[in-house]
Amino acid sequence: MPKYSVIIPVYNRPQEIDELLHSLTRVHYKDFEVIVIEDGSTLSAESVCIQYQHQLHLRYQFQENTGPGPARNKGAELATGEYFLFFDSDCLIPPAYFNYVDSHLNKVDCFGGPDKAHASFNTIQKAISYSMTSTLTTGGIRGGEKKLDTFYPRSFNMGIKKDVFRSLGGFERLRFGEDLDFSMRILEAGYSTKLINEAAVFHKRRNNFRSFFKQVFNSGIARINLQYRHPGSLKLVHAIPAMFTLGYAIYILIGFFVPILLPLTLLPWLIFFIDAAIQTKSIRVAMSASVAAMVQIVGYGSGFLTAIFKRMIFKRKEFTAYEKNFYN
Repeated sequence: MPKYSVIIPVYNRPQEIDELLHSLTRVHYKDFEVIVIEDGSTLSAESVCIQYQHQLHLRYQFQENTGPGPARNKGAELATGEYFLFFDSDCLIPPAYFNYVDSHLNKVDCFGGPDKAHASFNTIQKAISYSMTSTLTTGGIRGGEKKLDTFYPRSFNMGIKKDVFRSLGGFERLRFGEDLDFSMRILEAGYSTKLINEAAVFHKRRNNFRSFFKQVFNSGIARINLQYRHPGSLKLVHAIPAMFTLGYAIYILIGFFVPILLPLTLLPWLIFFIDAAIQTKSIRVAMSASVAAMVQIVGYGSGFLTAIFKRMIFKRKEFTAYEKNFYN
């Protein structure tokens, strides 16, 4: 029985699975199995998985499309390891990843690590990576030493004891926010979570700015949906992007009547540019990163505000947006 079961849901991303599995062949640690759940794809990854079965203890399973949460649950049903490790299909695993994890498992029920950009990533991928990991844009909530909220492991890089996973019934069938919902249920049940800062993965997001907006818009909606599932989980830090978005829009409107104020609308872009230039050491990436950061904050804030109106004011039921064309 392996110590770790690596569980990867995939939907129409055979090239991503190829790169992820290749990275797993290069890790230093070997006591793990890999389970790939093909979630109703029309672009099959089966032939890719077959190519790696002589290098990895790998099992491929196709199922009808159910969404990422149930796909991970299916992988967990097939898993035999003591710990389950969940990765997104667009991640690359550094060679020392398992060694870092293995040295931090004492008295921890669920753990996770941050994500970062690899040197080989293109400019947009690096820009979005900056936006998704910077303290200026997320408050460090996604993982890192500086954070403004409790650490909730995310499913792109999450590990959990098998017994804990099964005691909680796994992931709910949610299109967005299913990993946060699961992390909240873990903590509410009295189990512990731990950030292993060294156990980062390279998250090779294939977004453009349009699809990135759709993603973060749904993340803003999901935060309000989660408040109804987990009362008290909504914190002031989660509302900051919405407050910025609303204030920024009002300021621009005022600027049309008082044109002297309009140049100040560039200040947030400049702050993100300077910070990204320092972090990435690239002017080109910093230029795109300032755009990505504004897209993230305004997209998340817009989704958050939309959900407040629909759910809290008009008392609508749980909802999401852009589901059918999310990856276009």
